[in-house]
Amino acid sequence: MKGNSSGKLTIYILVAMVLGIGVGYFVHLNSAPETIKSISSNLKLLTTIFLRLVQMVIAPLVFTTLVVGIAKLGDLKTVGRVGGKAMLWFISASLLSLLLGMLLVNFFKPGNAINLDSADLEGAKDLIGKTQEFSVQKFVEHVFPKSIFEAMATNEILQIVIFSIFFGVGTAALGEPGKVVVKALDATAHIILKMVGYVMNFAPLGVFGAIAAVIATKGLEVFSFYGKYLFSFLVGISCLWVLLLTVGYIILGKRLFALLKAISQPLLIAFSTTSSEAVFPKLTTELEKFGCKDKIVSFILPLGYSFNLDGSMMYMTFASLAIAQAYGIHLDMGTQLTMLLVLMLTSKGIAGVPRASLVVVTATCAMFNIPPEGIALIIPIDHFCDMFRTMTNVVGNALATTAVSKWEGELSPASEA
Repeated sequence: MKGNSSGKLTIYILVAMVLGIGVGYFVHLNSAPETIKSISSNLKLLTTIFLRLVQMVIAPLVFTTLVVGIAKLGDLKTVGRVGGKAMLWFISASLLSLLLGMLLVNFFKPGNAINLDSADLEGAKDLIGKTQEFSVQKFVEHVFPKSIFEAMATNEILQIVIFSIFFGVGTAALGEPGKVVVKALDATAHIILKMVGYVMNFAPLGVFGAIAAVIATKGLEVFSFYGKYLFSFLVGISCLWVLLLTVGYIILGKRLFALLKAISQPLLIAFSTTSSEAVFPKLTTELEKFGCKDKIVSFILPLGYSFNLDGSMMYMTFASLAIAQAYGIHLDMGTQLTMLLVLMLTSKGIAGVPRASLVVVTATCAMFNIPPEGIALIIPIDHFCDMFRTMTNVVGNALATTAVSKWEGELSPASEA
């Protein structure tokens, strides 16, 4: 029954995508610019409702599952070992993604094909307004919470993770009295996962709104204007998938195909809503069904959402250097490698909002004397790039979680799962 309803939801999402393209294109062809803007804003409300419903459950889900997971892991030594393995994967995958983006943008030079007249200056103003200059102090403030309530209110996943680790270790150290808290939080986590099932029923509406709004505004012509840029990026994403899935096959063997099948619905939702956050709760459930132990999933997945955004990482070097190419700014290899390391730091914790990586790209451009308003050049095609990079983020995190589960001997055989 569950599998059937899950299959139905996937069909509804696919239908919503097709309808979104059709409705969006009809509006684009038959409406005046002002009308398009108004209809697009109203269509986006459907996506806003869905994303806000998902964001509503993110903070309590991360907190409850992570505390329970750490308490079940037992001691600080185990937490350190599992966390160490996860960070080894995250850092390796991030560097690989950033390097791949850098190599491909230098090979294809998509920035040379971008017409400076096609800039979306209105969208750029909004992004530049959100950009803050990177500093060590701001990075530290972003990582360590001043108040858990503030972190939960703003859905700062990384800050919630830090608090939950301390809380979970403290609960485990308490022994018997701590078990009461763990039991209560475990029950709360299951209630929230039940809520997730209800929230996911709104996914087709969110998908329809997101696709229809962007097609209504940009039209299908955007693909011909930005053909080379989009093609180069898709080659990069394809290479990244090949690398990730090859490593996944080495670790998981034939179970990799079962994993891809298990996460197909989260991948579809991520692709169509361009929000990794939208699938966090559903991905948690699917990975546990696949055979990963709940204590590993609840520890690795929230960390992955802050440290392991492979698709976004690749795009950040790709987009930053493409903007430099569009302006005819030459950056030597040393400067490009420095940019890569800066992006490694500045990109942590950007999973929360769609297109957040554009804010990081804007800040990076400003740091390396590339005109930050150059972000306007890639905004018209960004939504379509975001669909692919968000889906890649989900694959990367699913692989990281299953890989660490396998290394820890905590991946149930297919029959048990």
